[in-house]
Amino acid sequence: MKFDGFETLAIHAGQEPDAGTGAVVVPIYQTSTYAQDGVGGLRQGYEYSRTGNPTRAALEECLAALEAGTRGLAFASGMAAEDTLLRTVLSPGDHIVIPGDAYGGTFRLVSKVVERWGVRWDAVDQSDPEAVRAAVRPETRVVWTETPTNPLLNITDIEAVAQIAHDAGALHVVDNTFASPYLQQPLTLGADVVVHSTTKYLGGHSDVVGGALVVSDAELGERLAFHQNTMGAVPGPFDSWLTLRGVKTLGVRMDRHSANAEQVVAVLEGHPAVRRVYYPGLDAHPGHKVAERQMRAFGGMVSFALRDGEKAALELCERTEVFTLGESLGGVESLIEHPGRMTHASTAGSPLEVPADLVRISVGIESGADLVADLLQALGD
Repeated sequence: MKFDGFETLAIHAGQEPDAGTGAVVVPIYQTSTYAQDGVGGLRQGYEYSRTGNPTRAALEECLAALEAGTRGLAFASGMAAEDTLLRTVLSPGDHIVIPGDAYGGTFRLVSKVVERWGVRWDAVDQSDPEAVRAAVRPETRVVWTETPTNPLLNITDIEAVAQIAHDAGALHVVDNTFASPYLQQPLTLGADVVVHSTTKYLGGHSDVVGGALVVSDAELGERLAFHQNTMGAVPGPFDSWLTLRGVKTLGVRMDRHSANAEQVVAVLEGHPAVRRVYYPGLDAHPGHKVAERQMRAFGGMVSFALRDGEKAALELCERTEVFTLGESLGGVESLIEHPGRMTHASTAGSPLEVPADLVRISVGIESGADLVADLLQALGD
């Protein structure tokens, strides 16, 4: 029988019991090199762990299955994955379109590193597909999408933008970190490459840093694998094992993240100290209908702006007790941060600068009632 339920794939894809011992959990192959049966006689294709490692291979196979791709590639961090992808598909003189509110790390990579290679870029509001179409040039090679975006939770119509990119002969790349493959599968909607910081929801426990690329085209997968090996920003076997461990519970965690976020949003929406809530699950969110169509649920990320400005936002971040003040997201514990001073500080003074009164929360899987109570006391109730 062929089993393709998401939760079944998360537990079993690439993770068959060990042939030698019957171990039901993939072993940690903590080795740098492999004995060869004569010169060039590789056992199961393994020669050196930068090039390939059985624990990493299990993770890569699992991620490809979860994103409905042909090949997955794991990296030492999400930024390592982004860097490898861009250096694989871009050349001097090329052009890339990024979101108007891209993640600060992506913006820094494109504007401070990739631009130095002679690659030009434009940032546009991708919630409007026609704005993307207008930004595309003959030399555009990549349209880079985040949906939902970080930190303003804007939504992009993946099918529409993928078509625009393909009409221009460009690749459509989707950073799926905020949604995870449980809530959204961009490759099935026409995207060419999915990017993940596996540090976030895929790992899920704030104990490992990693990244991934998943592609639908086998030839592109080969090119990326060549650069992965050549550049060498790969995860170690224990990091791969920890990520695989986290992936097993992704479905049940995302259900809880989403349910808790809805409880939090319901309270923030009516609070007098809150100027605006950014969450695609709200009917009033401009991207709600698109998100409803392409996502299973609306996720655990919520941003909101305070009426009394930046000072109030900073004070709120310091008053929570269950929400931990810290960068990152997607772990089982709830986090709170001030994007303008923390994750998106690199956008200060640029067109991508985030509002100073903005607070971003990663809603964890604690008791929803406790999370609501914590935010209310921090808001002064």
